[in-house]
Amino acid sequence: MDPFSGLLLGFEQVLQPMNLLYALLGCVLGMMVGILPGFGPPAATALLLPVTFVIGPIPGIIMMAAIFYGSAYGGTITAVLLNVPGEPSSVATMLDGFPMANQGRGGQALIIAAVASFVGGLFATIGMVFAAPLATAALAFGPREYFGLTIFALSLVVGLSGRHVIKGLLSAVIGLSIGIVGLDPVLGTPRFTGDIPFFFDGINLAALVMGLFGLSEMLIGLEERLSKGKLTRIGRIAPRRQDWVRSAGPIGRGTIIGFFTGLLPGNPGTASAFGSYALEKRLSKHKEEFGRGAVEGVAGPESANNSLNVATMIPMFVLGVPSSVTMAILMGAFIMHGLTPGPLLFRDNPDVAWAIIASLFVGNLILLIMNVPLIRVWLFVLRIPYSILFAVVVGLMAIGAYVVDGAPFNILILAVSGVVGYIMRKLEMPLAPIALTMVLGAMIEENLIRSLLLADGRISTFTQSPLALAFLIGAVCVFVVPPAIKLLQRRNSQNPVVNASNHTNNMSH
Repeated sequence: MDPFSGLLLGFEQVLQPMNLLYALLGCVLGMMVGILPGFGPPAATALLLPVTFVIGPIPGIIMMAAIFYGSAYGGTITAVLLNVPGEPSSVATMLDGFPMANQGRGGQALIIAAVASFVGGLFATIGMVFAAPLATAALAFGPREYFGLTIFALSLVVGLSGRHVIKGLLSAVIGLSIGIVGLDPVLGTPRFTGDIPFFFDGINLAALVMGLFGLSEMLIGLEERLSKGKLTRIGRIAPRRQDWVRSAGPIGRGTIIGFFTGLLPGNPGTASAFGSYALEKRLSKHKEEFGRGAVEGVAGPESANNSLNVATMIPMFVLGVPSSVTMAILMGAFIMHGLTPGPLLFRDNPDVAWAIIASLFVGNLILLIMNVPLIRVWLFVLRIPYSILFAVVVGLMAIGAYVVDGAPFNILILAVSGVVGYIMRKLEMPLAPIALTMVLGAMIEENLIRSLLLADGRISTFTQSPLALAFLIGAVCVFVVPPAIKLLQRRNSQNPVVNASNHTNNMSH
């Protein structure tokens, strides 16, 4: 079936009143999931898995998929207004979204984020229709290529540290150290667990991220606003023309980054948003504004985030390979209903496959329509007295940390990481490298070990893969090229002075 005929079939299914209702319900639930810190798409989709038996495979999977990409919109709301990442991938948006809210530009940040998410999701869905076979290129990625990719992603996020590169590297080392807590992937022996069984599965990412970024920010805010009083100003809602102009490029580039990252099974989702942020900081003519309210820092990561959420479905639909925890749960929903994700799905059940793809168009439009009119509703949060806001948000974070896996110990992780984040903020140490290395640490170690085992321990195996070598060279360039450019610029700026002095000496003679 050609893509055009498939989409027509899909829209016939998704535009039926009941399926449309479940798409709307999924979008609403997705936003709520994103707003509630810690209660992410995996938990929500797992809870709703039995519901699909009652409502059927098409409406059930449509609703579960809407929760997945709708959570990206909801996570942006708390990231911008409260500096609390509803999802780990919202951390990149938070770096400039929250400063914009503090400047009275919270409404502009949310509208830019909503439009960027819509555009990213829309073009990724179009790509899913016409470029789904490109997912087969991911089969060429072995452990060497994945190792190079993750190292390249780490180099990008350390580059976010700006002039604090040493502090950024230190934060990355801390993140890697936390990431290796748990069982050794080869020997299965406990490492850095202190013989505490809870740590055998590693430190919970959601609890740690909420503490590092959310609780630490609430502590900083409590310290400052007890003396300063007012939380923020609401300001104007509509973005300026200049904001749209500055956002256009980042939205396009973020969409591309998110889409192609999503094609890789086992993709590092958080790296996509951080990679987009790092790229925009490199390309921007307003580098000094990053971290202080640069609109590019919101537009790029948001488009990358939603583009990735859509593209991450391609490996499962085309190859039958789940690329994340949520996709594994969604794949379980297919199997429970006797459906086989992969090429056979389009052959044997084209109505299901194309209905879900068509629902992505409808769902993203629903989310855009819901977001823009409700901007003032979300901004109303800023009018709440900070003492009440602090109590509510910290309570939600504690609940979110607990419900991730039902472990009370996560609340302790939340509290400790909040204090650590507070201290690091005081020392002006970047927190973003910790979040990314936490996500990528296990992937780096696993693929490094697998690569060396397959090559009998020869480190030269990484130079024998063009893709791995390209990623590693790119990682080196991230650290080498910017200082080299600055050195050349410094020399060029000094040359006119030297030439002028030589010209003066010649004239005197």
